[in-house]
Amino acid sequence: MLFDSSIRKELARSFGATLVVLVTIVMTMMLIRTLGQASKGSVNPQDVMLVMGYTVLGQLPTILSLCLFVAIVGVLSRMYRDSEMVIWFASGRGLMSLLPPLLRFAWPVMLAIAALSLIVWPWANTQIQELKSQYEQRSDVDRIAPGQFQESSNGSRVFFIDRDSPDATSASNVFIATNEPTKETVTSAESARLEVRNGDRMALLFNGQRLEMPLGKPGLRVSEFQEYGTRVGDAKSGGVDDVALKSRNTLELIGASAPAYQGELGWRIGLALAALNFVVLGLAVAIVNPRAGRSSSMAFALFAFVIYYNLMTVGQSWVAAQRIGMLPFMLLLHGGTFALALLLLAARHNQWSIRSLFSGGGHTARNAAKGAA
Repeated sequence: MLFDSSIRKELARSFGATLVVLVTIVMTMMLIRTLGQASKGSVNPQDVMLVMGYTVLGQLPTILSLCLFVAIVGVLSRMYRDSEMVIWFASGRGLMSLLPPLLRFAWPVMLAIAALSLIVWPWANTQIQELKSQYEQRSDVDRIAPGQFQESSNGSRVFFIDRDSPDATSASNVFIATNEPTKETVTSAESARLEVRNGDRMALLFNGQRLEMPLGKPGLRVSEFQEYGTRVGDAKSGGVDDVALKSRNTLELIGASAPAYQGELGWRIGLALAALNFVVLGLAVAIVNPRAGRSSSMAFALFAFVIYYNLMTVGQSWVAAQRIGMLPFMLLLHGGTFALALLLLAARHNQWSIRSLFSGGGHTARNAAKGAA
């Protein structure tokens, strides 16, 4: 039908434009955030773009939901403002008749939101967690670049190697300066080799000299050695031991009864249910006064979106704290929002008002007279 195709084309244009704008804004924010993490040493600077991409991918369900909501409210508000809705209503199309074409347009987006929240969201968080864990699990020796002074993670030692070697476990012309609470030491050696002993990474220095300077006391102790060992960190683990809750697989959450798992599962399912509610709510809250601008309905839509997602976050924490069950909360929030949106849509469709509720008889008689006419 002409009506269905025209509204879906305009929705597609509005949805695409909104998606481009929101993705650009989110990518800019995530880039600034990731660069801050890289400057603090939480993220490898070489993985900044990768971490940012995974983060934006994990935020896509929220972005798509907001795009869908804004597109519906914006398009319908424009149609009211340009009096196009009057033409459609005069041709026998009621407000309820807009719901089927909206759902036909929105179902691929809702399907994508469900897939992103249930599958892509935990996968993206897992990738980010692995990148951060691998970078944080580097030992002090792993941070060293040939020809550069490198400070240890806790700031107590400074390393330097003259040049790199073909063997990743050996180096030449090594310099280590250590600052301890009671003394300062400077150790230099012609060569060094890394070994793992009893779960600890040891640096074995050969043919070197060690200077010890006690703090607050005069004197200097100089010693020479042919072989000297110092601990430089723990042996690398094979993977991440503690996986974040957001990185858990959805099937694992379904089979678990822990409150925290149930809260995370309710959040993921709620993202998909919220998209359906936004379609109905967007149709219900679109402005109906042609003389008014569409800024009021758009502001209300954004306000409703923020409140809805804040309630989802609060509900997740409540479920995790065992203050409410997952199913009762989802029924209360998502089911209640869906019922409220349908009630508001029915009131707009039937032109219910407070006066008509108190004068139901006269209103019914007038409707009957209109129908007879």
